[in-house]
Amino acid sequence: MIPSASSTQRAAWTAELRATLALGWPLILTNVAQNSLMTTDVILMGWLGSGALAAGALGTNLYFAFLIFGIGLVSATSPLIAEELGRKRHSVREVRRTVRQGFWAAITVAIPIWAVAWNGEWLLLAMGQEPTLAHEAGQYIRALQWSLLPFLLYLVLRSFLAALERPGWALVIGLLAVPVNLGAAYGLMFGTFGLPSLGLVGAGLGTVISSTFMFLGLAVVISFDRKLRRYHLFGRFWRADWPRYRTLWRIGVPIGLTLAFEVTIFNAAALLMGRIGANELAAHAIALQIASFCFMVPFGFSQAVTVRVGRAYGAQDADGVTRAGWTALALGVGFMVFTATLMIFAPHLLVGAFLDLNDPKNAPVIGFALSFLVLAAAFQLVDGAQAVGAGMLRGLQDTRVPMIYAAFGYWGVGLPLGVALAFGTNLRGVGIWIGLATGLATVAALMLWRWLRRERLGLLTLPA
Repeated sequence: MIPSASSTQRAAWTAELRATLALGWPLILTNVAQNSLMTTDVILMGWLGSGALAAGALGTNLYFAFLIFGIGLVSATSPLIAEELGRKRHSVREVRRTVRQGFWAAITVAIPIWAVAWNGEWLLLAMGQEPTLAHEAGQYIRALQWSLLPFLLYLVLRSFLAALERPGWALVIGLLAVPVNLGAAYGLMFGTFGLPSLGLVGAGLGTVISSTFMFLGLAVVISFDRKLRRYHLFGRFWRADWPRYRTLWRIGVPIGLTLAFEVTIFNAAALLMGRIGANELAAHAIALQIASFCFMVPFGFSQAVTVRVGRAYGAQDADGVTRAGWTALALGVGFMVFTATLMIFAPHLLVGAFLDLNDPKNAPVIGFALSFLVLAAAFQLVDGAQAVGAGMLRGLQDTRVPMIYAAFGYWGVGLPLGVALAFGTNLRGVGIWIGLATGLATVAALMLWRWLRRERLGLLTLPA
């Protein structure tokens, strides 16, 4: 019996759903594990005291502003490798060359970041920060900055495994890095296990150790795994491939700037909330932490869809591109519908994880947090849509125009609207959140509009 067209289509969509889930869930858990590294450091900094925690947060925020660009740059290896594997399933030489140039790009971007980060104290003083905090944060950054290169190299290898649709080892190494980071940071911060007591500097060195562990761990696995070692990723590292190197920067720089526009709008929102009031700032931090944790799921599907779309793109399979994109979007936004529902109908449960709801002293912060969570529910939906939408377009190696969309949506719409509502009306902190949600909605709408017009814009045609 010849299967009908509808049954064939249904089977294709089902296969895509399974492939996206199989690739997506390890990526999601790996993101959670990496987020846990930062959470661990924050907890340990709190044990040192409120001053150390403030200096550590100051240093981390400054360092992350540089790191996010490097992350975006090297993440360009993922769509390039996926396209090659879609074009030629068993490609080895071309994949190896892309990974090698990813390493080169990581080294290239690390050098100027190191030079700037070394002067972190001066930068913080120039921003008007309190001298004692700036000094402690600067010393912390000088230790932390050496984690940049091994972490970027690890991300290149993680992108390689994701493009091969074998993300499991990255998850295993990421999970193992959590206790490694905890042990190293605790020992070096508090002088246990026979180690020197270095305070915040110890936290930075702990991150260096855990980042190096992640890179070396994946490198060892890839070198000895029977199916992976045939790529010989570390052979002839010195050989240049300038056209591929330029392509990686052409795709990666817009990704890095897109991420920077998104991260800095949230930094700006926190600064604005601080001008409104301490209670609003504390409530903002709680609502944003809840939203950020939920964001790990659509972010993982964003990484997965880049690979799935990239593979179909390399194979010039237009139907495959369509299935991959819409499947990931449905999964990412569908999860956000669930979390948004939870924020609307059980906000006290979520806020209660951070504050004692029965303590009258917490009442002002709790009230603001509950109002912010209502807006965060709408925020969730559009944040998931823009994240997955960006990943869909990256699979087509379309990054420059989405970068412009991000700049316009976040800084041209979201921030001005938030400022106007917060300081021009009595909405205060609620106005900031309306601005954030509107900016994200603008970016999401533009990303999806471009995706819908992908054939008319010629995005499905491979570059010459």
